[in-house]
Amino acid sequence: MTPLRISVAIVSLAFFSLLLSGCKASDVSSEPEQQRVSVRVSEVGGGENRDMPLRFSGIVRASQRATLTFQVSGTLKQRAVELGQKVQAGEVLARVYNPALEPVRDSARARLDELTTGYQQAKREWERSSRLHQRGVVSEQDLEQIAARRDSLKASVATARASLAEATQMLEESALRAPFSGRVEALLVQQDEFVAAGQPVMRLSSPEGREVEVRVPAHLLNHVQLRQALPVWSVQDRSQPSQTGSVVEIAQAGAIRGELHPVLVSLPVNTLEPGEPVEVGITLVRESALTVPLLSVVRNAEGTSVFRVREKVAKRVPVVVDRVVGERVVVKSGDLAPGDQVVYAGMTRLADGDAVEVR
Repeated sequence: MTPLRISVAIVSLAFFSLLLSGCKASDVSSEPEQQRVSVRVSEVGGGENRDMPLRFSGIVRASQRATLTFQVSGTLKQRAVELGQKVQAGEVLARVYNPALEPVRDSARARLDELTTGYQQAKREWERSSRLHQRGVVSEQDLEQIAARRDSLKASVATARASLAEATQMLEESALRAPFSGRVEALLVQQDEFVAAGQPVMRLSSPEGREVEVRVPAHLLNHVQLRQALPVWSVQDRSQPSQTGSVVEIAQAGAIRGELHPVLVSLPVNTLEPGEPVEVGITLVRESALTVPLLSVVRNAEGTSVFRVREKVAKRVPVVVDRVVGERVVVKSGDLAPGDQVVYAGMTRLADGDAVEVR
């Protein structure tokens, strides 16, 4: 081989080696940055507490009130009060006439007197016989018989005394007395009418306190508590400011579906009058449901889910769809929180864990 050909071969070999070394350098260079998926996102809504003011109607009434009845039957012969009249505790309001009451009392008194006399005689006889027994004149058996008769009469006297007390009490029950000071708010029986035992005759109320009873559904009982302050508005004059009542009684939830349960609210003194219609306000505090755009919910083999974006990375989060509200969906999920970003556009090219670019 000539020197010229050797020189050309060496140059060609050097150029080929340089080309190979350039290829090796490009092979060890850094790989291109991962391509991001372009998406659009929207915030998760809801989750905040919302106050729902509700109003319930009721009628103001006196805190202390009573429906009065006779314990004995008879004819209403005397009524000493009129409607709206003020009365004092212990005052006689009405009387009934029962022709059997006085004779029963007189008979019980006479029976007691008779038995008391017999008992006193038997007691003296036992004392005399006891002295004679000590001298051997009266036998032990005769003395025991006299003592037994004395003890029997003593028990009969106690029974007769109880019967007299009962008859006297029944006669006193023919008079109806005021249990407390107040005002007559209703007369239910007219004079000379027959009144059965336990039949309502009149209603009495005290001016000392006011209250109102409202009935609420069972699910609202957990939103009220004893001594809780509630606003009370007058229905007759809505220009008046609300009064502040206090819860004093709360009924327990029953087993009857749809049943309303009473809540008793005490009112300040000298504010609202008995019989006045009012409204009692109860505020229901509820946490609003989580909502996401309808387009953000996707279905896969495991169920429904959304893509949540955090630090430019999309993560699949399972959700349970509750209902559709317009263009949004109410969902339940333990991994979503209000304010989270979820993807609603660009999900066709999106997989779990992909890097995203928010447009």
